[in-house]
Amino acid sequence: MRSDSLPVVASARRLVIKVGSSLVTDEGRGIDHTAVARWAQQIAGLHALGKEVILVSSGAIAEGMKRLGWTRRPREIPQLQAAAAVGQMGLAQAYESAFSGLGRHCAQILLTHADLANRRRYLNARSALLTLLGHGVVPVINENDTVVTDEIKVGDNDTLGALVTNLVDADALIILTDQSGLFSADPRHDPQATLIREARADDPELARMAGGAGSAIGKGGMLTKVLAARRAARSGAHTVIASGREPEVLLRLAGGEAIGSCLRAGEGKLAARKQWMADHLQVAGRVTVDAGAARRLCEGGASLLPVGVTEVEGEFERGDVVAVLDAEGREIARGLSNYAAAEARLIRRAPTAQIESILGFIEQPELIHRDNMVLRRSRD
Repeated sequence: MRSDSLPVVASARRLVIKVGSSLVTDEGRGIDHTAVARWAQQIAGLHALGKEVILVSSGAIAEGMKRLGWTRRPREIPQLQAAAAVGQMGLAQAYESAFSGLGRHCAQILLTHADLANRRRYLNARSALLTLLGHGVVPVINENDTVVTDEIKVGDNDTLGALVTNLVDADALIILTDQSGLFSADPRHDPQATLIREARADDPELARMAGGAGSAIGKGGMLTKVLAARRAARSGAHTVIASGREPEVLLRLAGGEAIGSCLRAGEGKLAARKQWMADHLQVAGRVTVDAGAARRLCEGGASLLPVGVTEVEGEFERGDVVAVLDAEGREIARGLSNYAAAEARLIRRAPTAQIESILGFIEQPELIHRDNMVLRRSRD
């Protein structure tokens, strides 16, 4: 790390820490209570330094597999849901026991994408988490894998950690894994691979460097961590990817030691409402625009008028988040639609002066106003 770099964890007041399955389970044989106790002790040490901490912890499915007597991670969704439901009990018990032994309180929070995609539920989740932090409680967050199939099939706790980082305006995201950090190539296959000490989170080269799948117990690899860092950077948060095998890694990071890879956020920071729109993992629909409209959006900061829309996909309502695609199918923006999909189809390619005669009313002259739109300069 460069000598002129500020230690991002040392200077951070609010942290989101993600620990992977391999760091809280005994080689996949259920929860490692000794490891959980060590994480609780380090987090208590961070509290003593005046830091607020939210923990995003994997391990529920691994614990459920142990309790159910399964030796291999199942692929069928109902079995994964069953393992998550059984294992979540053990994971919560482990953290409750560890923190209570230190005189600390923790709280279990199970989130789904729907909780974060709905603006009201998003704000409710934010209020609840900030209230818990204000009372010195450690929120322990996991995906609600028991009821949401999409989270099990494509979700991961790296992404969840980034979403929570943005949700609470954390200063830094720490992703702890069984690797030393991000390497220039896969160190398991390339002896010339070097550790990336510091980079910009939005550097497109990072995704190329990132490796493939993780362990047989966990879900996801280094690529999910790089994309999580890019997502967290939208709210101005820096990300540290480091080995959870390092002794006292959290306290050493808080002391200013350079461990692992530091992926720094840029100078820009999205406004809260636009950040919420950018964090949608799923959109309600899509609209394709012509070249002129794409140019005005990306270069001129304009609103999207119906006249520039060539296609409307999906069934969305007024106020839903929709993606804006260029003629090549690349997502260039997303925002809140002023019209439902059926209405948007009727007024696509229509000049503003004709909207009222087509629909019998006019909500707004724009399909998406620039104030309710965020540009997508890079694709996740």
